[in-house]
Amino acid sequence: MSSSVNRNLYPGLPKQMQNPTLLLFIGLYLLGTLAVGWWAGRRVKTTADFVVAGKNLPMIVAACALFATWFGSETVLGASSEFIEHGVLGVIEDPFGAALCLFLSGLLIARPLYKLNLFTFSDFFRIRYSRATEVVSAVFMVPSYFSWIAAQLIALAIILQAVCGLDKTYGVLICTGLVLAYTYIGGMWSVTITDFIQTIAIIVGLSALAADLVLQVGGFGKMFEAAPPDFFQFFPKAEPINVIHWFAAWMTIGLGSIPQQDVFQRVMAARSERGSVNACYTSSVMYLSVAALPLIIGYCGRMLYPELLEGGDAQMMIPHLVLQHSGLGIQILFFGALLSAILSTCAGAMLAPATVIGENLVKPLYRNVSDVQLLRIMRLSVVGVAVVTGGMALSRDNIYELVGESSAFSLVSLFTPLIAGLYWKQSTAQGAIASMITGFVAWLAALMWTETIPQPAEGETATIIQTLAQIPPMLYGLGASMVAMVAGSVFFSRKSV
Repeated sequence: MSSSVNRNLYPGLPKQMQNPTLLLFIGLYLLGTLAVGWWAGRRVKTTADFVVAGKNLPMIVAACALFATWFGSETVLGASSEFIEHGVLGVIEDPFGAALCLFLSGLLIARPLYKLNLFTFSDFFRIRYSRATEVVSAVFMVPSYFSWIAAQLIALAIILQAVCGLDKTYGVLICTGLVLAYTYIGGMWSVTITDFIQTIAIIVGLSALAADLVLQVGGFGKMFEAAPPDFFQFFPKAEPINVIHWFAAWMTIGLGSIPQQDVFQRVMAARSERGSVNACYTSSVMYLSVAALPLIIGYCGRMLYPELLEGGDAQMMIPHLVLQHSGLGIQILFFGALLSAILSTCAGAMLAPATVIGENLVKPLYRNVSDVQLLRIMRLSVVGVAVVTGGMALSRDNIYELVGESSAFSLVSLFTPLIAGLYWKQSTAQGAIASMITGFVAWLAALMWTETIPQPAEGETATIIQTLAQIPPMLYGLGASMVAMVAGSVFFSRKSV
């Protein structure tokens, strides 16, 4: 079923990779995931069950759910390809920035928000600021997930394409339907139970493959000896623009994903306030350690089989490596881990905006909405999110860029009013709304402006305008968001908007 479209998207794809046993395993795995989701969904009786698993998750299960939130396509496929091409400095955003976000979530938001017994971040904006602020925050939060979800659907389609030559269109449709099915049925209960099982598969599968490849290359000493100059350099060169980009990479997910609904729901789902905080810290350590495994795998693959990178997509390097140079056992473990990582991320990301749509955008339009009706609204919202993101996945390809777009979106619009609402008593609804809108508009304007400025030729000195155009647009957005927050809060009274 391979097509010319597939070849154009992923030119390094081998023509025939079909292995009946591996295909059978993948089919059973996907059906098993659906079955577990259906089983877990039997616990959903109320909206609280659907959104925050009844606030009844043990700490370790909540930690696994937080870990699985982001351990998906970007980590296994996107970050590993960036690491292969650019070294450590290429993966500051993920996994380092992602681990920072989980740590800061425990430090800054888990304790104060857990006490409020909320469903969404936008609920906090309503309580802290005003009803108008709730709506504006929801309008910004919902689309921030679309790129993220689309990235996961693309990655799932890549796996099916690599293993059985399935056309990307059919792969996206199949994977969208699968994730939609078990998220629709069980909500947070289905997501967290499958996350817990999938976390085990991730750790076992990636550890086995990494250990096998490290032994093949002769150990870590050989790996360091074979590295290009500055490949393992953690800090940037001293030039100001390099330092700015380095900090921006930390901030993209490290700060930008703090006001994300998928993190919030898992924080709220723990059994206790202490369990919520500890789940954040535990997941941060888990993420940073386990996320090193795809980097090791990709690096070893580049050493052993450099031909896999010739004329192909670096995102496909690890799947090609496993399919062409590993035994069936390693293939089953790896693709089980990869499917687990992406499915868990995609399901949680699909549930998050659907919750916000139902709770903060649709529910207020009606009087006296019953819990049963609200649950139905949220499930229908899951369907809507799946349709939109499935369409995006059919038109886009780069996983790493899609994820970066998602985190930048929330960084410039939601981070400042959230932190100000928690820790600055003088912040107002006017300031919060001004912060969201101004930050977003400044980010979009900076995106368009920087694309129009030509970069200096090699050997030429950059002008001031060219230097300013090299600054990441999201920093302009974040700066504008902060200024608007202060200005709006200082110059307007603390009345409801």
